[in-house]
Amino acid sequence: MNDWPEAWSDDNRGSRYGRGSSSAQPESARVMRQVRRGQAAPPGQGGYGGPGAPAPPYGGVPQQPSYVNGGDDTVYDDGYNSGYNTGQVYGGGGPGGPVGGGRGPRPAPNWRRRIKLTTVIVLTVLVVTTVGTYFWADSKLNREVDLSKVIDRPDAGEGTNYLIVGSDSRAGMSAEEKKKLHTGSAEGKRTDSMMILHVGSNGDTLISLPRDSDVEIPTFKGSESGKTYQGTGRHVKLNAAYAEDGPELLVRTVEFNTGLHIDHYVEIGFAGFANIVDSVGGVEIDIPKGGMKDTKSGADFEAGKQTLDGEQALAFVRTRYALKGSDLDRTKNQQKFLNALANQVATPSTILNPFKLYPTMGSGLDSLIVDKDMGLYDLASMFWAMKGVNGGDGTSMNMPTSGSTSSGNLIWDKTKLKTLVDELKNDEKVTVRAADG
Repeated sequence: MNDWPEAWSDDNRGSRYGRGSSSAQPESARVMRQVRRGQAAPPGQGGYGGPGAPAPPYGGVPQQPSYVNGGDDTVYDDGYNSGYNTGQVYGGGGPGGPVGGGRGPRPAPNWRRRIKLTTVIVLTVLVVTTVGTYFWADSKLNREVDLSKVIDRPDAGEGTNYLIVGSDSRAGMSAEEKKKLHTGSAEGKRTDSMMILHVGSNGDTLISLPRDSDVEIPTFKGSESGKTYQGTGRHVKLNAAYAEDGPELLVRTVEFNTGLHIDHYVEIGFAGFANIVDSVGGVEIDIPKGGMKDTKSGADFEAGKQTLDGEQALAFVRTRYALKGSDLDRTKNQQKFLNALANQVATPSTILNPFKLYPTMGSGLDSLIVDKDMGLYDLASMFWAMKGVNGGDGTSMNMPTSGSTSSGNLIWDKTKLKTLVDELKNDEKVTVRAADG
């Protein structure tokens, strides 16, 4: 039986490789008839194997679409599956992807919801920070003065009265710091400056009390012993009351000699004052013509505007021997400096900068000694009142005086003093002015 294709004979084989041929020449590729799967193409449309159609290239495998420059859009629908990947990515979700196989378009962002959420987060952070700062600051206050120990006190009037004291306390200072700040090494502590600040609804008033003021020491109860000491009519300088029995006796003496009720007590020492000034980067002061030089305080300033650091600021507010009016002129310089310091602390560069605000608050609060009933609200009220007074929104003055004693103590003008105290008690606008102010 002839097993060769139709119309082939053994003679057609020739000398070829294989089937026992002795020729080493390999058998050439045979063209196999295309086997069509599926329905045949209609006549005349050039299907594979149809009349007039050329044999498909690539050994009978249909040509795949080209992917160069976008590829050939020809679609072969003859049922032939070559197994070639056409490049289609399934699950894409774009146009032309399998139905249900992809994600829909991303929804537009809900900006109202995002803004609301951001606002809530920011407000929460602000509240937490504010509350945390409050408790941190409150914990730093040194509430050491007990005004309940003060006896025979005058009735409280309208508004709030603060007794603000600058002491020459050297507590915690090293020998090098004492030398640098020209404080000396005296034991104990005395008052270098004293002021009454009245905060009311008809304008705030800051009254400087010269340390050399002549006052009577009244009957008082010892702050440590609790023993009552009877008054003998003894007259001393005002700062001696502080040296004798501390803040409680000073408050008792001021109330007895003025008739004005003191609501709160605030004290700051040498080192604390210098630290506050340094924490705000110094304070600008305009030194009057002629300059200022005092070997005892360490002051040595040329005339004109200049920025004082902590050491220089302390020398400025303590200087009195180089001033014509001595203690009265010194109180004016102290008020002048407090005005400049308050304005410097209240600037946006300090308040809005946590790296400056917190060191400033820390320096100030650590060095303050206040009464047991003093709160942060009271302290803030005092600070803003001082800033306003020294900025021209209130009254700043020295205690009115009418002369001095043979020992040089300043005598308060009793008539003006009574009018001044009545106006403060009734929270009225102050009309009294000191002769030097």
